[in-house]
Amino acid sequence: MHTMNMMMGAATFRYPALAPPLVPSERVSTAKWKVQVASSSPPSSTATAEADVVVVGSGIGGLCCAGLLARYEQDVLVVESHDRPGGAAHSFDIKGYKFDSGPSVFSGLQSKGSQPNPLAQVLDALGESIPCATYDSWDVYIPEGDFRFRVGPTEFLKDLEKYAGPNAVQEWKKLMDTILPLSTAAMALPALSIRGDFGVLSTAAVRYAPSLIKSFVQMGGPFGAKRLSRPFSEILDGLHIKDPFIRNWIDLWSFIFSGLKTNGVISQEMVYMLAEWYKPGSCLEFPNHGSAAIVDALVRGLEKFGGRISLRSHVEKIVVENGRAIGVKLRSGQFIRAKKAVVSNASMWDTLRLLPKDVIPKSYSDKIKTTPQCESFMHLHLGIDAEGIRDDLGIHHVVVNDWERGVDAEQNVVLVSVPSVLSPDMAPPGKHVLHAYIPGTEPFELWEGLERTSPEYRKLKAERSEVIWKAVERVLGEGFRREKCEVKLVGSPLTHRRFLRRHRGTFGPALEAGKESFPGSSTPIPQLFCCGDSTFPGIGIPAVAASGAIAANSLVSVSQHSQLLDAIGI
Repeated sequence: MHTMNMMMGAATFRYPALAPPLVPSERVSTAKWKVQVASSSPPSSTATAEADVVVVGSGIGGLCCAGLLARYEQDVLVVESHDRPGGAAHSFDIKGYKFDSGPSVFSGLQSKGSQPNPLAQVLDALGESIPCATYDSWDVYIPEGDFRFRVGPTEFLKDLEKYAGPNAVQEWKKLMDTILPLSTAAMALPALSIRGDFGVLSTAAVRYAPSLIKSFVQMGGPFGAKRLSRPFSEILDGLHIKDPFIRNWIDLWSFIFSGLKTNGVISQEMVYMLAEWYKPGSCLEFPNHGSAAIVDALVRGLEKFGGRISLRSHVEKIVVENGRAIGVKLRSGQFIRAKKAVVSNASMWDTLRLLPKDVIPKSYSDKIKTTPQCESFMHLHLGIDAEGIRDDLGIHHVVVNDWERGVDAEQNVVLVSVPSVLSPDMAPPGKHVLHAYIPGTEPFELWEGLERTSPEYRKLKAERSEVIWKAVERVLGEGFRREKCEVKLVGSPLTHRRFLRRHRGTFGPALEAGKESFPGSSTPIPQLFCCGDSTFPGIGIPAVAASGAIAANSLVSVSQHSQLLDAIGI
């Protein structure tokens, strides 16, 4: 087992383990979750079960898919290897500190109507909501200086004037004058209206024809519409945006959210993000209790409509008979029949490993094997005393050491989140919980083949995490001392691979706009569908929520789909 150990005084702490279950004294409590079909005591190999649809994996995409299927009155079962749901968005507790393992930046969670975050649309369909704290700023530590930038249309102009000059201000205004109209067009089609078959002509094209035509005209016809599917750098180049600060700034946020710089990210994604951050009245949101609140809401919605979730249920293979996916086989030996479909929320590479080799078309296998991958992560989870830490500490911080190396260079960008600033219950009284990480730039090759108990592994962890420690020290100020941390967990790409079930610990596919595109939810194997960050529309919370919705919509009739859109008013 690659369970991570860190010594703190006389105590040893571990990241929560995956199946098989830990011994009782180490097991993380799962009392809040309903464990169906497979429990901590797996059923016998002769036991059988069935559902209309079996969803493999309980990441955000899988839970959105399963929740909507339950809402569509399908009998759906989610099977999850971990002892808790959430995938890369799951949370874990140590000594009263509640750590998020993954995403920490959210917006639009409380929005309603036809143009909100796709996750908000799914939650609305499930009758769930998430209380959030709002904020409007990030702390930024870049070569030009340290400052707190604020979202919205005017505050950032002051920072540009100070750190880049009046020419940058003019270029930024020109960019935003283009972005805001494009954003209306980019969001003209609600994510929940899309499906993966020709039924989309009814649920999307016909239903929203007036707004689509209006948007088409606003974008300047076919040429303008095409811009949204091209790299965002082409929009910047077309507007003659040359100021190095602006180009670096947009590259930074593009890379953080998609794993690609502006020359690789699809314009629609950046248009949406920039509009969300810089339009009048903009604010960011943080769910009370962290990303666990999102997972909780999706599980509540799933179970409300009769869906089931089975934890500690490790899928060994997707069973294919007569060329069709008919269910899954668990590590326990149990077979679970899927009467209508299997939906994999695993990455494309992990899904491939679950399939019998003799049923996979060579073209499909070759395509997946040659798909480029984003690199992995280094993580640092800390539980710290708030005493001595500066009073004006913000929730999010980004440190860039050197623009010249590029934001996608190793050990160059570090993100630091202190969610207890906005959600104090995530840490004991008078304490803070902190998650710092290097986003998608840590090469898996450095770690491949190392054993966690080896001196080489411990040495490499210490070396490769040093840049994160220095970033944390810069963020927290002189009152912070490493040796005073109550919880210290250093995660490597091997940790990322083990605890998040990520192929080579990757962030996801590195598919460049204009060159390659994310595959849809269907596969060459009948009755096998996919969702998650290996599937259109791609990486990020809004994208994976949309992918889950698309997969669910594709498994029901057009009339059922249309009735749901009517019911939630979009």
